[in-house]
Amino acid sequence: MDVLEALLDGPRARGAFLLRALLEPPWSLRIEDRAPLTVLASLHGPMWVCPDGGEPVPVPEGSVAIVRGPDFYTVTDILGLPPDVVIYPGGRCTSVEDGRGLWDERSLGVRTWGVPGGSTQILVGSYEGHGEASRPLLAALPRVAVHDPGASGDPLLDVLVAELGVEAPGQRALLDRLLDVLLISTLRSWFAAQADEGPGWFRARQDPAVGAALTLLHREVAHPWTVEELAGRVGVSRAALGRRFTSIVGEPPMSYLATWRLALAADRLTSSDATVAAIARQVGYATPFSLSTAFKRAYDVSPQQYRQAPPPSLVARTSS
Repeated sequence: MDVLEALLDGPRARGAFLLRALLEPPWSLRIEDRAPLTVLASLHGPMWVCPDGGEPVPVPEGSVAIVRGPDFYTVTDILGLPPDVVIYPGGRCTSVEDGRGLWDERSLGVRTWGVPGGSTQILVGSYEGHGEASRPLLAALPRVAVHDPGASGDPLLDVLVAELGVEAPGQRALLDRLLDVLLISTLRSWFAAQADEGPGWFRARQDPAVGAALTLLHREVAHPWTVEELAGRVGVSRAALGRRFTSIVGEPPMSYLATWRLALAADRLTSSDATVAAIARQVGYATPFSLSTAFKRAYDVSPQQYRQAPPPSLVARTSS
């Protein structure tokens, strides 16, 4: 498991809000759904994503934008055009003019909403939450990240759009998985395009020793690692690995591993019924007590308290 694969394992759609919007220019939508992560694809017609307090970002036709929440933003085809619709959590939408509900009024059938025959078409897929393991990935994203697949288009997007109007057993699960694949593909392409400007954990793949060390830490997270053994496994000295790892990733190997182990533990506390003892073994702690001590130091609550009342989503705490 490489680093990007491990970090991308966090975002998972589970009954995600997913639809195709048909709009007729000029149009402008105010988004106040507080979704931590949203996929917006311009199927027909360009658009702008305008984060509150940030610079507008153009999204050309055929491109996919990843919007990091939960802050509000506006999606429009003309900069400066006042919105006439506000979108709230769960897809509830109202008219800006008189506050009347618009979902039923503008429903156009299976997972389709907007204006009949609208010449602009947008795919919208909103995630409800993310785990601690995704923290480095989401923190590295801007408010709006856009990937343009070029003239050939994105076949994944075509498949997802084709399935939107299908009603069949298991369709919701299928759409969730297709949305996940589109998100992963888009993020992978976006990070790859950053080259030397990407986050340290992504640039680490350019260094054979550091890249291999990161892969080992993610692949064998429960192993009782030492810097000496890790350096030996990747073929460099302890001092060289520590120096190069810290320079590229931003922290020493064991510090990185400790943070990663606790993030995995946090996610497993909220996504499984495993005991604290079992989770401790899974992420490399010898005893549940040692995990609890480290966990409380990092998150200010015990593992059991975290399981009962997890804090606000990761995206909420890293948005700017």
